[in-house]
Amino acid sequence: MEKVSVYGAGSWGTALSFVLAQNGHDVLLWTHRAEQADEINEHSNEKYLKGIELPERLKATSDLAETVRHSKVLVLAVPTKAIREVCAKIKENLTEKVLFVHVSKGIEPDSLKRISEMIREEIPEQWVEDVVVLSGPSHAEEVVLEHPTTVTAACENTASAEFVQDLFMNQYFRVYTNTDVIGVEIGGALKNIIALAVGITDGLGYGDNAKAALMTRGLAEIARLGVKMGATPLTFSGLSGVGDLIVTCTSPHSRNWRAGNMLGKGKTIEEVLEEMGMVVEGIRTTKAAFQLAKAYDVPMPITAALYAVLFEEESTNEAAEKLMGRMKKNEMEDLINLL
Repeated sequence: MEKVSVYGAGSWGTALSFVLAQNGHDVLLWTHRAEQADEINEHSNEKYLKGIELPERLKATSDLAETVRHSKVLVLAVPTKAIREVCAKIKENLTEKVLFVHVSKGIEPDSLKRISEMIREEIPEQWVEDVVVLSGPSHAEEVVLEHPTTVTAACENTASAEFVQDLFMNQYFRVYTNTDVIGVEIGGALKNIIALAVGITDGLGYGDNAKAALMTRGLAEIARLGVKMGATPLTFSGLSGVGDLIVTCTSPHSRNWRAGNMLGKGKTIEEVLEEMGMVVEGIRTTKAAFQLAKAYDVPMPITAALYAVLFEEESTNEAAEKLMGRMKKNEMEDLINLL
């Protein structure tokens, strides 16, 4: 049994706490809202996981210092925009080295940092045992129903990845390991952009042909940028690449697909965010990916089209027409260039 602290009591943080508690670990889940902590301690989190009874072994608190004292394994499940703030608070309470496991999927605009880089910037090296990324095709709503789920634990240090693998793995939650941290983080973050785009085309009523095209060409975009940044090409054919892309682009559980779908049906970005009531990581990541494409001189036409819709007030129909009207290309040249 391990003591584990989880930061972020949204759907994914709660679902992973559920898995850890079922695996027999002593889990303390942090939320910044005391009333939510009280609810979780009564074994429910209705806003995020309606109708699910949480394990008695799972405890919650709104006292962040308590979670740092609780464990040397810290799981970060907060939105990308909150990573630095939460890390800064954790740093104030550290007295020994800890292992960070991050499960969020995004890139910071302007700095263009991946989440593992943000953690290492905020936490002095003397307090960091390692940073492991846990990512893959995984809806929280299905995990807590114990539906079969597979994810990847990525770290350059194989021993740390294997420790996290053992921590989470059980009969319904299978964990693979990978040493390609860049690829796993880029795949997990950028698939949200493609899911937003697919949601828009579904909202416009374009059908399965458009969806298949966006997913396929979207994966090429993701891999193009990832490889330029130092990722291994094969990672994008794995769980955190094509696997995560499929689940996020095709499921009504996907916040990014739902947000895109509402945009495609004519709602404004403000209306979408108000109706969602939860973080839509793909919106912020679109800005970061657009900046990364320029920084690395990588063509990313789907990302550019979505950026124009989200930040330049271009209509969804206009963006779709521009994508289809692009100059002709040879598909195999794209694939060969990744190898």
